[in-house]
Amino acid sequence: MPALLQGAWGFFWREELPYVMAAALALAVLLWPLRPADRRSVGYTLGFFLLCLAGQFGAGLLAARGLSSGAAATHELFVVGSGVALIRLAGLLVFRLLLPAVRLYPPRIAEDIVVILAYAVFVLVRMRMAGVDLSGIVATSAVITAVLAFSMQDTLGNILGGLALQLDSSVELGDWIKVDDIVGRVVDIRWRHTALETKNGETVVMPNSLLMKSKFTVIWSPEQATQPWRRWIWFNVDYAVPPSRVIEAVEQSVTGADIANVARTPPPNCVLMEFGPSYGRYALRYWLTDPRVDDPTDSAVRAHVLAALQRAGIRIAEPEYSVHMIKENEAHREAVRERELRRRLNALRGVELFASFNEDELKALAERLVHAPFARGDVITRQGAVAHWLYILVGGEAEVWFGQGDARRLLTTLPSGSVFGEMGMLTGEPRRASVTAKSDVECYRLDKAGFEDILRSRPAIAEEMAAILAERNTQLTSAQEALGAEAQAHERSRQHASILGKMRAFFKLG
Repeated sequence: MPALLQGAWGFFWREELPYVMAAALALAVLLWPLRPADRRSVGYTLGFFLLCLAGQFGAGLLAARGLSSGAAATHELFVVGSGVALIRLAGLLVFRLLLPAVRLYPPRIAEDIVVILAYAVFVLVRMRMAGVDLSGIVATSAVITAVLAFSMQDTLGNILGGLALQLDSSVELGDWIKVDDIVGRVVDIRWRHTALETKNGETVVMPNSLLMKSKFTVIWSPEQATQPWRRWIWFNVDYAVPPSRVIEAVEQSVTGADIANVARTPPPNCVLMEFGPSYGRYALRYWLTDPRVDDPTDSAVRAHVLAALQRAGIRIAEPEYSVHMIKENEAHREAVRERELRRRLNALRGVELFASFNEDELKALAERLVHAPFARGDVITRQGAVAHWLYILVGGEAEVWFGQGDARRLLTTLPSGSVFGEMGMLTGEPRRASVTAKSDVECYRLDKAGFEDILRSRPAIAEEMAAILAERNTQLTSAQEALGAEAQAHERSRQHASILGKMRAFFKLG
């Protein structure tokens, strides 16, 4: 037995073997700590290399038993295997470590092609060294290749498609693309297919030949992370409403609102796209900054569009085919009207500003209220703007901001039942602060025209309302400047005279 092992060792141990083993070990030791993601590949390749070494030693045992021809063939086979393992480790070093270190990131298919070509060259060199005539093999392989190419057209088309996609950087990992009605993020590009991960958590496998033959859209890529994606929100409005009014109402609402993932620049814009059977078809176009939340953002924008149209008294057009089968009678309509009137009266009775109004005056005022809903983030009033109406907040919460842009600060949060904008309606003064919808809110709006008739019928109301506003301003000034009782009385008188004068001038009272 010792003689057998000695003979096997003599056949196994070659002059170049220490260098080959040292190179394989050095490559594995270098890749293992620096490429944790490739440890499995490194481990499998190193194990294959050790298996090939064991096979070469096994060939030595065959040679020691006198089976020289079988030993030579076996040895050559395992030498080729160890060379393939060494080339694989070298490929990992070059493409996974050295090239990224100098900021070069070739596609994975390029790595595969280079490694496969290295395999082929190494095998041909070993065959030539073994005395094999390569000319006959090349001729035979050409025929075999033609037969395989004819029988595997689809597979080869997918492989060549994947190669082309990566070499010309048409699609890269992390890109969001749209193919037909499928939108997803590219998570893997293989020889045969490209994998997309949709927003539903599904993985869609696209044959590479399909991507090469059909049209697809790259809607977002990591290299263009700041490039927004334009979205379209469609809605229909009756021809009775002028298009300029629709466009202005929608654009002002969405442009001024703070909606997550909606780009400020370019600003949203509304356009009349086409004429329908009984309505104009409009589209609000905005720019989405994150394609992962397209549906929730579309929903938020639709909510703002609907609220803006409702505030402007514009109804969404009903489909031409809709048929109303229920005929409302006069009693039902009167009951609905009375219920809404009671709701408005309850809102008015809670407002200190109208405490001196009698029941008839409150009813007349309630008739003039306009329902005005706002979506979360909408700007209800803007600082410095001139608007002759006040708001009664009957649902939700609003925030009061002072200042503009980054310099603005939050003054307070208005709960349901609050009133704001009264100075603008009563005196015509510009807004002193901005009010935005903290949540979806429901308001009633009262404008100057709706209030003017009541004020002219009983001018004494102006005195009472001026006194209430003067008291509010005096309390605010007193809190800020710590005024004494005498100074407070003087300030109250001054405020009353100032506000009353502005009201009389604004409403042209005698």
